[in-house]
Amino acid sequence: MPVSLQLLSQFPLLRPLSREVLEPLSASMSLRSFARRAMVMAKDSPNFELGFLVEGRLQGIDFTVDGRGVGLYFVDPGDYFGELSVVDGQGASEFVVAAAKSTVAFLEARSARELISVHPELARAVMSRLAQRVRLVTAQRTLLGLANPFQRLCVLILQLPQQDGSVLNVPTHQEMAIMINASRETVTRAFQLLFLHKLLVREGNTLKLVQLQVLKDIAEGRADPPKA
Repeated sequence: MPVSLQLLSQFPLLRPLSREVLEPLSASMSLRSFARRAMVMAKDSPNFELGFLVEGRLQGIDFTVDGRGVGLYFVDPGDYFGELSVVDGQGASEFVVAAAKSTVAFLEARSARELISVHPELARAVMSRLAQRVRLVTAQRTLLGLANPFQRLCVLILQLPQQDGSVLNVPTHQEMAIMINASRETVTRAFQLLFLHKLLVREGNTLKLVQLQVLKDIAEGRADPPKA
């Protein structure tokens, strides 16, 4: 189904574009729905598209040589993905799966590439995003190099987007386990200790970082993880 102009205006990347540019764009885009855990974008797929998340949540993941999943990043509503393939014309370097029931608006890669090349503000935004991805990958490699999974979890918590000392839309224990290369049970036990010692407080889907400095000390190896 086509994508309305009202819906396109919700995506920060497209807001600088005029109505005259958005109208033909809306006619060429399509909306698709995905069940939780469904594959949204396959690694090395020959079909390149720029995806915009309308609702739900997506996770970029890859797999180690022994088949273990490693979480790379999340995509939240209003955000986009698939820009690397759009830019270089090669297959995606990771899989994107639905972490929740999701709706995605897709733009074919050729149209997306032409749009970026004609509008400098879009090109700057995409270049900034690609640089951010490189920084995230570097941080992820550093995180995975830590021997202690509790320490890795603290690093991940501090990396999640924060607002007023809280993490909003907290990932599930399974999603975080994939991000730090640990079992879901390990993550659950670690959170139990963090709550027990009041380093964190959970309020619905919000995580309040009550003792931020202690979390930083554990993440940076200056303090040992709390004991039961």
